[in-house]
Amino acid sequence: MTALPIIVGMGGVNAAGRTSFHQGFRRIVIDKLNAEARQETFVGLATLMNLLTSQDGKLVDSEGQEVAQSEVEQRFGEIILAGTLIRKIEHEHFDPDATPWQQKMTIATGDQGISFETRARDLPNPLPRTWQITELADKRVRVDIAGEFDVKHDSTRDNPIKAAGQFPTGFEPAKLYNSRYQPRGLQATVFGAADAIHSTGFRWQEIVDHISPDEIGTYSASVFGQTQAEGVGGMMQNRLKGDRVSTKNLALGLNTMSTDFINAYVTGSVGTTFTSTGACATFLYNLKAAVQDMQAGRIRLAIVGSNDCAITPEVVEGFGNMSALANEEGLKKLDGSDVADHRRTSRPFGDNCGFTIGEAAQFIVLMDDALALELGANVLGSVADVYTNADGIKKSITAPGPGNYITMAKSVALAQAIIGAEAVQQRSFILAHGSSTPQNRVTESLIYDRVAKSFDINNWPVAAPKAYVGHTIGPASGDQVAMALGVFAHNIMPGITTIDKVADDVHSERLNIATDHWHCQDMDVAFINSKGFGGNNATATLFSPAVTLNMMAKRHGNEAMSDYRVKADLVDQARASYQQQADHGEFQIIYRFGDGTLLDDDVDLSAQSISVTGFSNKITLPNQNPFADMV
Repeated sequence: MTALPIIVGMGGVNAAGRTSFHQGFRRIVIDKLNAEARQETFVGLATLMNLLTSQDGKLVDSEGQEVAQSEVEQRFGEIILAGTLIRKIEHEHFDPDATPWQQKMTIATGDQGISFETRARDLPNPLPRTWQITELADKRVRVDIAGEFDVKHDSTRDNPIKAAGQFPTGFEPAKLYNSRYQPRGLQATVFGAADAIHSTGFRWQEIVDHISPDEIGTYSASVFGQTQAEGVGGMMQNRLKGDRVSTKNLALGLNTMSTDFINAYVTGSVGTTFTSTGACATFLYNLKAAVQDMQAGRIRLAIVGSNDCAITPEVVEGFGNMSALANEEGLKKLDGSDVADHRRTSRPFGDNCGFTIGEAAQFIVLMDDALALELGANVLGSVADVYTNADGIKKSITAPGPGNYITMAKSVALAQAIIGAEAVQQRSFILAHGSSTPQNRVTESLIYDRVAKSFDINNWPVAAPKAYVGHTIGPASGDQVAMALGVFAHNIMPGITTIDKVADDVHSERLNIATDHWHCQDMDVAFINSKGFGGNNATATLFSPAVTLNMMAKRHGNEAMSDYRVKADLVDQARASYQQQADHGEFQIIYRFGDGTLLDDDVDLSAQSISVTGFSNKITLPNQNPFADMV
């Protein structure tokens, strides 16, 4: 039997807030929530943004005064709403109105020339040809310059791109644990992985004790590596700025580091480790690897995710020079206004002028169906499969192509084969790539419209998370997965409220692209679609909790499901306990720096198995020839 990969936990953070327990999803659809969920969401965001802290189980403000949960929205609601989702770039990243750069100047000295003194050790090597050096006392020199010479001077410029999908204002992952000058993306990775694990209702070791150490996998990547000064940003910039490159810059900047940090500092895993980058489809590329390994029986437990925190002047300028990002002039022209609306820079499938960069760390915990049943794990959904296909020959490496037709059609056909045509036609929806570029709105909508015709689907709901959190690059399809799981849990379909109407050139005959959130029926399946630069297309087929539980019941029987529900009730209590703590800002970050470091003596090796200190079960070595028919 093929194992069914089940999503039993999710965690992380993006511009909408914390991922676990659908906080970020609920922020997006806040106006459609009932009173209890709305209050819970405002409380959780208030503590995430450090507007409130928890003391002895009570919420207190910055002055130490107690604040009742019912008062949070009234006191802090406007600040919370303004400090989440897409907004003007905050100075924590850089000043978009005065972005630093080096202004190159050619200076003519005039008839009198220029003269100055400096330390001999500070002279450039080689000396410019127009410099004359006179030695002075105390290892100093006088420099006389005649003619022209070039200098680069600290300056600023008005950046034409001023908005981004940033973490909620005041959220500081570096202060949640001893982050040791780690890049922002890795700080968010530690936060997100711990959040995902705790959201399962289990301690990590509780799960590990039920399986072999090599049946665990970690699948994660970032597209840009870590672009801040602590990572590759420092490696590339420091010498040009007159500073030195640190011993950590290169290592911490590698795109494997999100996987490595989870293994080394969060889970202590000795199982499968995997990193794949597929441009904007990176999360789905890693999910595909985990799903395939789980279906093949190579792993039974996995953490899957991605991080990118790349709101830096260099990355923004790189995308901006490609005319890929929405800029001030383009937004003003769209709205016929003298002021750009920084809250509505991302407009998927509407009249738009480019995408908006975002930052995020998104992680899910997967178990095979047998392990989930055994433990009573909470079921958030399941992943039937992930398809990835390229575009063939290209003229422009960034242009779309036919690969996404293949991934979408395969995903829909698979869902139809598993749960039937009626379910796909009536109770499925799309989480679109929806990047908010003029080209994407045409090409992606055409794919959906043609696939809908092929499978006789009408009024197919389409949601687009990038309208609210921006394009987070590597974790972008993780944002989409989180939104899909939110739809399953709340029966609210997010509309695209950043657009006034669907653009005239969008192929929407069979699509339902709403401009407001709406309450929907129970949905059975979500199609997570991603289109990445270079032809990195991916689509995943996600089933709802109800469909997943029905599939488990058919495979394992009613008696096993009855036992499962008893265990699941206890797991739900543990999950509720963590949710309450997390909503009060008590995140229980897992960071095991040097805790339980394994040495050679911790490995007990024989011809049949390996035992490793700290793991209850042995690793069984291969003892059968998989190519017996060929030998």
